[in-house]
Amino acid sequence: MLVAENIRKKVGALPHKPGIYLMRDRFGTVIYVGKARDLRKRVSHYFQPSRRLGWDLKFKALIEAIHDFDFHVVRSEPEALLLESKLIKEFHPRYNVSFRDDKRFLMVKVNLNDPIPRFTLTRLKQDEGARYFGPFPSSSALRSTLALVRRQYHLRGCRPLTPTDRDYKHCLYAHLKYCTAPCIANVTRDQYLDQVKAACDFLDGQCQEMQSQLGEEMKKAAAAQEYERAADLRDLLADLKNTTKKVNRFERMPYSLPMALDSEKDLIELGEMLGLAGPPQRIEGFDISNISGTFAVASLVSFRNGRPDRANYRRFKIKSVTGQDDFASIAEVVRRRYTRVLNEAKVVGSGASAQDQGLPATIQNPASSIQHPASIPQSHSAPEGIRKRGVPSLPDLILIDGGKGQLGAARAELEQLGLDHIPTIGLAKEFEEIYRPGQAEPLRLSHESGALKLLQRVRDESHRFANTYNAKLRLRKISESVLDEFPNIGERRKAALLKKFGSVQRLRLATVEKIAEVSGFGGKAAAELKTFLEARSVSG
Repeated sequence: MLVAENIRKKVGALPHKPGIYLMRDRFGTVIYVGKARDLRKRVSHYFQPSRRLGWDLKFKALIEAIHDFDFHVVRSEPEALLLESKLIKEFHPRYNVSFRDDKRFLMVKVNLNDPIPRFTLTRLKQDEGARYFGPFPSSSALRSTLALVRRQYHLRGCRPLTPTDRDYKHCLYAHLKYCTAPCIANVTRDQYLDQVKAACDFLDGQCQEMQSQLGEEMKKAAAAQEYERAADLRDLLADLKNTTKKVNRFERMPYSLPMALDSEKDLIELGEMLGLAGPPQRIEGFDISNISGTFAVASLVSFRNGRPDRANYRRFKIKSVTGQDDFASIAEVVRRRYTRVLNEAKVVGSGASAQDQGLPATIQNPASSIQHPASIPQSHSAPEGIRKRGVPSLPDLILIDGGKGQLGAARAELEQLGLDHIPTIGLAKEFEEIYRPGQAEPLRLSHESGALKLLQRVRDESHRFANTYNAKLRLRKISESVLDEFPNIGERRKAALLKKFGSVQRLRLATVEKIAEVSGFGGKAAAELKTFLEARSVSG
């Protein structure tokens, strides 16, 4: 393997420091993000020919696709881990597996506007006026440290937003004297708030006194041959140092879709590789996004002349599929997409025949089922009159993110709609294999092929668009979950609130009188909810 001179020089100039590196292909797309304790040693391993015999197919494909790389120096290995996770979620590199889900590192959250503030663990920030500490690379060290903080500053660990006498009777924290029991007015709110603020200072890194104290206790225990206690204190001290170590907070890095070097050339090459009648001027790509079967959504992206046609992007919530079933999800989305296109074409072009429109002989009205044509026209472009009204033409090529199974599911739906004359392929991620109907073996193009790069851009954009929609729905659900902390809300009353106001943001703006109109809420409950939401709103 020949290493480009520019890469060789950059590797030689890398520092022997911890950091992250981003591998890019010839279009500037980030294809891999990695972390290193020593940047020069780690990155140089990628370009050593002597190691080539030990490479697997995936790693070999990565090496062949690398055209350039960037790096960023950090202060420590935990900091590199945090930045690596953030960048993988930002760029979704196709050669990364870890950190590509929506799970994030833990943070500590406390809302000083609560009646009796408490520290909780969370993975996502919300705009509600709370203070956040973290994220922290080690969840076990964080939990151990948080337990120490609660004991040291006598803070509550119970769940209720406003604990009462009834909660105190069964509270282990209060009876063990870990908590000053503000729920029974042992201390005033101002006194308890001082305890919370002191704990906040501790989590901000002002913990030298505590570390010295634990170090002294550890030495005393060891001198007294209390080795188990000394070992526990040693572990607690290590957890404390790991948790309170200062790390940078990295700003969000904007996503940009890389453009082709020569779109026209890539389209011509793609048409020849797939045996099409000509270059596919209009390509539509589909992808499914779900995490463990929840918030299942799909995306449709459109490329015209090798460039994104964002006006014709579409997103879908999966309606008919239960659980995680990508085949059924792809089938549903393809059916919904092209049924709608045909229906809209029929409505807009009702004055012309189906043959005049260049479409299959379809339904008599939008509500009826699509009838299969006796013969399929060769042309599948919508008429000019339809395009002017915003109804897209049928594509020259459909790209499905997946292998044989996903492609088969899509083709079955297209046949039902009488659209199986539209060329359709699947692009599998692992080895970038192209699956075609009726072909037993996948097509493998060179990783330097412009045709493959064009398909990858369509696939990656559909993946990004689907993941963005999935994340949006999850954040909306998280914002709604703030209602779960309101005492005795129940699913029925929560659903009634969201049905009337649409979102928590609109509920915050509602008056007490409007909230009281919701079924299950009287004047007192409405006033308490309003106070609760104001405490959760952004300060100032």
